Amino acid sequence: MKKKLQGKVLKLYITKDDEVKTKISKERVTVDANGIVGDKFYAKNPKRAILITSYDSYTIAKENNINIEGGVLGENILIDINPYSLIQGETIKIGETIFEITQNCTLCKGLTAINAKLPKLLKDDRGVFAKVIGPTAEINIGDNVEILH
Repeated sequence: MKKKLQGKVLKLYITKDDEVKTKISKERVTVDANGIVGDKFYAKNPKRAILITSYDSYTIAKENNINIEGGVLGENILIDINPYSLIQGETIKIGETIFEITQNCTLCKGLTAINAKLPKLLKDDRGVFAKVIGPTAEINIGDNVEILH
């Protein structure tokens, strides 16, 4: 029998609707089928509405002498376990909500602006996009995270 991979929510962010897409740290967020309520990307593309990133991504950067603050990778939910091996259609439970993985996060020019090495370092380790498949709920820092099989 496969052991369930479990962890915790470390940080939560929403993107502000401004020119620089400022990330704002939150203690809790509400999620529904359209994404994170109050986020700039809410109801724009449910398959790419929520970016889940592992703390491992920040560790990789730090091990390569790149010190970046949380939220810089564009994540909405930062967790302490690594979901990057999940494939499209697999599920993860955060708090009381089930998310379906829709795709791996693609690399963007924004990472190069932070540090030219970041895109190559995080090629497969930046995050996963997910959509909410239910129920609508609040996600809080410290909530349990469980990769479902």
